[in-house]
Amino acid sequence: MRGDLLVFITRRLIVGLLVLFVLSFAVFVLLYISPGSVIDALLGTTPRTPQMVTFLKHRFHLDQPFLSQYWIWLKGAIQLHFGTSSITQGPVSEEINRRLPTSLFLGLYAYLLTIVLGVVPGVLAALKNNKAVGKLVVAGSIVALCAPAFVTGVFLLYLFAIVWPIFPVAGGGAGFVDELWHLTLPAVALGLPASAFILRHTRASVLGVLNQDYVTFARARGLGWGRIMLTYSLRNALIPVVTASGLMLAVLITGAVLVEETFSLPGIGQLLVSSATSKDLPMLQGLTMVVAAIVILANLLADVAYALIDPRIRLGKRGS
Repeated sequence: MRGDLLVFITRRLIVGLLVLFVLSFAVFVLLYISPGSVIDALLGTTPRTPQMVTFLKHRFHLDQPFLSQYWIWLKGAIQLHFGTSSITQGPVSEEINRRLPTSLFLGLYAYLLTIVLGVVPGVLAALKNNKAVGKLVVAGSIVALCAPAFVTGVFLLYLFAIVWPIFPVAGGGAGFVDELWHLTLPAVALGLPASAFILRHTRASVLGVLNQDYVTFARARGLGWGRIMLTYSLRNALIPVVTASGLMLAVLITGAVLVEETFSLPGIGQLLVSSATSKDLPMLQGLTMVVAAIVILANLLADVAYALIDPRIRLGKRGS
């Protein structure tokens, strides 16, 4: 099993690197042919001279052929140097490193809340399927699933930062405890729709497992519900949930743009929006690579967890 796991991880990492390469070229092409000019974004309303335009083109390699521009960028990207921001005039990697921890913290915090608020009520809803408790849990999940994260965020801000001033209104905090306190409301707002999705997945999966013959035989042998759930049901029921939650982790880390705007959090989502607005091409290229790498790693972790839960999976033949 261990050897198969190492082979699987190695194959997936190689495929992931190839995906990053193809994606980097595609993004470079799209940004290259997109409307607007980097020089216009740099100068804005500042009076321009031919010397200034020539200097900027040379500094950002805009006077080079397309493939030469891409090769210069790729050599730096391999060393995690994504160039210089055309707006802040600072290194792209430094700006991403400054903002990425906030997004990672928020995404992981929301992910933990998603699992707790999704799996536990989902199992409860399956066990109490035809009772009032189960129906109430399902109804609550529908409401949470339909509520956009930024709308939930505004509601939580009003309720727990203004009416009852328990949590801070904005900012990311300083230090682990303070950051945890500042990011609680954003994490809840981000995690509620995702937890509703996991809840419905968990409920459907547990219901499917409870109807299997081996669960019926276990009950006929007189085993208690607790042992049946822990030994027989949950391990099989959690397989599709783990797959879905792995994808959810990538979404929570990289897709929190509106939540970061609502709570004024200096994360990569907010940076992505501002970079697209100002046509900061080096920043957009660097952010795209970071987001893609997070998605690839999250999917890899989900597949590894999938195999550990279900040893019947033959990793050597499953990766792609």
